[in-house]
Amino acid sequence: MSIKVVLTIAGSDCSGGAGIQADLKTFEAFGVFGTSALTVLTAQNTQGVTDILEVTSSFIQAQLNAILDDFDVAAIKIGMLYSNDIIDVVREFIKDLNIPIVFDPVFISKAGSKLLSDDAKQNLRTLFPYVTITTPNLFEAKELLGYEFANSDSLETIFELPCAVVIKNHIQEINDHKRSVDTLYIKREKFIFDTPYQDTTATHGTGCSFSSAIASNLALGKSLQESIQIAKKFIYLAIKNSPNIGNGTSPIAHKIAGEICHIKEN
Repeated sequence: MSIKVVLTIAGSDCSGGAGIQADLKTFEAFGVFGTSALTVLTAQNTQGVTDILEVTSSFIQAQLNAILDDFDVAAIKIGMLYSNDIIDVVREFIKDLNIPIVFDPVFISKAGSKLLSDDAKQNLRTLFPYVTITTPNLFEAKELLGYEFANSDSLETIFELPCAVVIKNHIQEINDHKRSVDTLYIKREKFIFDTPYQDTTATHGTGCSFSSAIASNLALGKSLQESIQIAKKFIYLAIKNSPNIGNGTSPIAHKIAGEICHIKEN
C-alpha cells in the first residue's frame, strides 16, 4: 500500500513546537507523508510570538499548486491563516476538493500571542462549507460561533453549521476525577471524548497537533469519531511525556506519543 500524503496549510513556528513544525512531526508519528504550504513566518518560542511575516497570497497559491501538481493528497489540515487575503486564497483552493479537510481556527497562541488580524475573524466562517470539521478551543468557539459551555441556546449556531465541530478541552469532574473533555457535534448529534486532566504548562502546539492527528487518521481511512479518539489519546500521551524545555509553555512529545500508541503504519 502506498503511503498517504497529507497537506498542512499553516504558519511556521521557528521554535519547533507548534504550527507547520508540529504538523509535520504529527504526520510522521502516524506514518503519513507530510507536505506543507506556509502562510506566515513567526519569530516565536515557548514564551510568545515577537514578530510575524505574512507570506504573499500569490506565493501561497504557488505552494498549493506545486503540491497538487505532484501529489495525490489524501487529507488537508488548515491552521494559522492570519489575514483576509490568505483566507480568500485558501477558500478558493479547497472549495472544489473532495477530500477530508480539518480546520483549526487559530486565534491566539498558548502563550497569549494574537495570531489573527482583527478584521479577519468573521471571514474564517466562509471556510465552513468546504471543510469536514473545525476544531476550536473554548475561546475560539465563543468568538467564532457564539458558543458558551453549559448554555444550550448557544448550541443552535453550531447545529446549523455545514461542517462538524469538536470543541476542545472542557475541564470537567467525572466520578470525582478531573477530565479533559472534547465534545463533537455533527449537526444535532453529540459525542464525548475524554482523557485524564493534566495540570501542566506543557501544551505548546497541542491544538496544531490535535487537528493534524485527526487529518492523518482520516487520510488513513478511519472514521471521524475514531480519528478524534486516537488524536485525543495521542495528545494526552504527548503532553504526559513532554520534554519540558523552554521557559514558557513547553512543547509536547510527538515521537514518543506515536510510539506508545503503536500508531505507525507497517
